[in-house]
Amino acid sequence: MANDEIQFQLIAGLGNPGAEYENTLHNAGFWYVDRLAQELGTTFTSDKKAFSHVAKARLAGRTVYLVKPWNFMNNSGQGVAAVARFFKVPVEKVLVAHDEIDLPPGVVRVKQGGGHGGHNGLRDIIAKTGKKDFWRLRIGVGHPGHKSAVSGYVLKRAPGTIEASVNEGLDVAIRQSLTLIDGDVRIATQNIHTHKPT
Repeated sequence: MANDEIQFQLIAGLGNPGAEYENTLHNAGFWYVDRLAQELGTTFTSDKKAFSHVAKARLAGRTVYLVKPWNFMNNSGQGVAAVARFFKVPVEKVLVAHDEIDLPPGVVRVKQGGGHGGHNGLRDIIAKTGKKDFWRLRIGVGHPGHKSAVSGYVLKRAPGTIEASVNEGLDVAIRQSLTLIDGDVRIATQNIHTHKPT
């Protein structure tokens, strides 16, 4: 199947549970799937077997599962793997939305496969599924300038200008999500990648 014909069946957003992390940059993946659930007219419910909050939506006659693992980031692969396994979703039809410090705020990129790049959520998904071929929606949040400052940067609420830029990138991703999910990855990716943050 060509890349522009992929039809995603599972979309996972990564983040940390708890009110203290809700507005931190590390939860950008949660922000995305929360907004996507609203766009698709569905809501999340807790699923103990899936170790996650799961929402189900219908799109073009297909079922799409949205997932927010309820474990902390470094164990978020448990939920993603559990849902994929239960619903028999192949890893190449999984899209994982996550914060990306190597992209400026407001920039969003779509890619398939690759390593974890030091991101603990991606690292755990690779470990729990045994595969790297899932797709990634990389939500740029910017870099604090030094490796030692990364943890503090992504685990605190960002300044308003950065948060606004991240949300601008999410706006673009949400506008393209139905095209992306329903199979035309090439067109959606092109539209997302050509966006220039203001």
